[in-house]
Amino acid sequence: MVVKRLLCAGLAIAVLLGLEAPTAQRDRAFYEKRGDIVWEVPLETKKIALTFDDGPYPATTEPILDLLKTYEAKATFFVLGNKVERYPDTIRREVAEGHEVANHTFNHVYFKSAVRAETIAKEIDRTDQLLLELTGKKPQLFRPPGGYYNEQSIRITRQLGYTTILWSWHQDTNDWRSPGVRQIVRKVLSNPRNGDIVLLHDYIPGSKQTVKALEIILPELVKRGFQIVTVSELLQDKEQGHLPMGF
Repeated sequence: MVVKRLLCAGLAIAVLLGLEAPTAQRDRAFYEKRGDIVWEVPLETKKIALTFDDGPYPATTEPILDLLKTYEAKATFFVLGNKVERYPDTIRREVAEGHEVANHTFNHVYFKSAVRAETIAKEIDRTDQLLLELTGKKPQLFRPPGGYYNEQSIRITRQLGYTTILWSWHQDTNDWRSPGVRQIVRKVLSNPRNGDIVLLHDYIPGSKQTVKALEIILPELVKRGFQIVTVSELLQDKEQGHLPMGF
């Protein structure tokens, strides 16, 4: 384990030494074309990905897992390293039930322009190592807290072996603000599209609105014929050419 950490630290240093000076942020089309950032994955098939940020947090994550199991749905959990340390059993359950566990930094640091490259690499690497040791598998997907990114953070993320995943712009539920169950439901169900990536949270202390909203959202998506899958399954379908006309 010590050797593993030393090797990982060496990788982080190598990444940092190989960085160029940060450049101005490019637009969405630039990063989508390079495959560095994914907002959504337009598909022919009726598949949609529910993603949950900032957990694990048993008080909320566990009932979410219960609901997902009821409707045979799979989700992607973007987890924080500091909570992985506190609640490893919840992570184990996510993996055992076929969900995807992805990296969301260790301390929920926003990758704004003032953040040092070393901090970015360490935030990703600490959670990477925890998940590798806990699950035996290196995570492949990363979501920057708050959706903040720049050329420097994207380069580091890529060199550490990650694809950056954001979310469909029309599927940002803002559930972390506790806007009300109806608002969360309306946001997801008003215009779901094949290949959407929905942004939800399983860490909202004092609020069960997301859980209650899922009690409505999940059966309705199933009724409409959607398969609820992991982000990686969406990406695999894209690689296999299951794209709509024009893509």
